[in-house]
Amino acid sequence: MTHSDLGRVDERLSLTTKLPRMRLVVSDFMSLDGVVQAPGHEREDLDGDFRHGGWSMPYFDPDTMGPAFDETIDAAGALLFGRRTYETMAGAWPERAGDPFADKMNAIKKYVASRTFRESDVTWHNATLLGGETAIGDVRRLKGEPGGDIVVMGSAALARQLIAEGLVDEYLLMIEPILLGGGKRLFPDDTWARPLELVSVATAATGVLLCRYRPG
Repeated sequence: MTHSDLGRVDERLSLTTKLPRMRLVVSDFMSLDGVVQAPGHEREDLDGDFRHGGWSMPYFDPDTMGPAFDETIDAAGALLFGRRTYETMAGAWPERAGDPFADKMNAIKKYVASRTFRESDVTWHNATLLGGETAIGDVRRLKGEPGGDIVVMGSAALARQLIAEGLVDEYLLMIEPILLGGGKRLFPDDTWARPLELVSVATAATGVLLCRYRPG
């Protein structure tokens, strides 16, 4: 290897070290009483006899919430799902090919954290299985690499683990004007205080508050 070759290698390494590291962003629809379970459709998640599936749909405002999703996906280098949310997403987005947002969802790198999936179960384009026993360590390693955000959508159980491990860099919470009276919640019930800084807030015509928070 010549001195000029070494110089080019050093230049590439210097550029790599200057690239921003991946951030972990959690994006969730949330009721006013903190429930994130099954916002999308009736039978999305029936655990605990949850009977309000699809509760967020009447509050979706494309004029305000659509750009927030676009901004989040445009900044993303990868998506991260738990098993149930992956199955829901993988069953929906490939059929919508041709729509610009759907095309982004189908093309982007995806990771799935599951203890029960096998490699053959992960069929969505550009998706990789993270073993459930090592998923948190894998996410911690990914965050050390340069690239866009890692965005977690839904996936309440996985998100709680990531929050408990202190791995979340930003929250996009769409707080909706409804009380559900019970169901899966996003934040760990572990008595730890986690101060947050409100970065931005917008109000949708449907009464939804779109709040971005970062650890304070």
